[in-house]
Amino acid sequence: MNLEVALLEAEKRISNPDLLIRAVLSGRRRNMTPSSIRIDIRPFNLKEQMVLQVASSDGIRTATKNYLATELDILQLLSSGYANILVETKSESLNIRMTKKGEALVYEEKIQLEQNLKHDKVKQRLLDPSDPYLVEIGISDRYGTIKPSRQRKFRQVEEFLRVLAPTLNSAISAGQIAAPTQMQPLEILDLGCGHAYLTFAAHQYLKKENLAVHIIGIDMREESRVRNVGIAAKLGIAASMEFRAEEIVAAARRDVDIAIALHACDTATDDALAWAVKNGARIILAAPCCHHDLQTQMKQVPDPWGLVTRNGLLKERLGDILTDAIRAQILRLLGYRVDTLEFVADEHTPRNLMIRAVKTNAKMEPSEYVKYQQLLTEWNFRPALAERLKWELSEVVEN
Repeated sequence: MNLEVALLEAEKRISNPDLLIRAVLSGRRRNMTPSSIRIDIRPFNLKEQMVLQVASSDGIRTATKNYLATELDILQLLSSGYANILVETKSESLNIRMTKKGEALVYEEKIQLEQNLKHDKVKQRLLDPSDPYLVEIGISDRYGTIKPSRQRKFRQVEEFLRVLAPTLNSAISAGQIAAPTQMQPLEILDLGCGHAYLTFAAHQYLKKENLAVHIIGIDMREESRVRNVGIAAKLGIAASMEFRAEEIVAAARRDVDIAIALHACDTATDDALAWAVKNGARIILAAPCCHHDLQTQMKQVPDPWGLVTRNGLLKERLGDILTDAIRAQILRLLGYRVDTLEFVADEHTPRNLMIRAVKTNAKMEPSEYVKYQQLLTEWNFRPALAERLKWELSEVVEN
């Protein structure tokens, strides 16, 4: 079945809310950038009228809007760049997967499903509050209920998983990460894991999704290592989790699928990003903290930015923005697709930005390097990340 015919078949099924169960659009077709990471479509009754609920996720938040079937441009949505399209009706399942060559692989089968047309506003949890890990680290009580004082931490765990899950699924669908197996599990390194709230969360969620995983948590404090090793042993997951007490720059080289660095202070984030790049991380999730490096270099302020930097608070925030903009551009120059997301800050920092980078090996236009160098020259900056990746960036210039 060619692509045009396959998309028309999908459109026909989605256009009939009396039969539709759900439609899921995910992944990214080669050389295309859909507006959302994932879109879920389902029918439900709203004020005695059948509508289609369209939930669009950017990896951290989900925006929901309702349409009549005649109001929604379904074909345009299907053609907007998604690599995987699943449509389920009461009696049929249609699965379309786009190859790198732009061909459509189509699989159809007969099924029997029942519609749920209730407007359920209960938010689906990615991790059950009664998960033994949440009980063990004190986020949930012994009855599996989130403690009132730990609601903020649980929200951070959930939001992190809502970034990780679609990013990983998309990377596997696009062939950027090999589907994990027991022989070759997903390799994740958490650089600066601390008490490992999110390290354990990633492990438990991926195990729940039946994905083979091996996670290493690194933190320079021996007491953190001892604590985390003890929790892993108590939960019976020590075989797939290990913890080390060492500095990020001293971490042994190894191939890694996902590198995490959440709220590492100042240039520790640069250490983590540099380590991830040098070790070929396919996905990098970094939430920077305490941007002092460039702020101390903001002495020769180019016009007209003096209007901003004369105010101490605005100067600090501009320094934060410039730091992370430069980090993102360096990653782009080195073959990553990069975006920045709003992320829940923890109790130790008000910073709520996450840098998400996926290795695509796409070559940037020479003008992008010129713009990067122009920014450094105008501000007389020597970014820590650029110093740590000096050799890698020189390779970009030469090629």
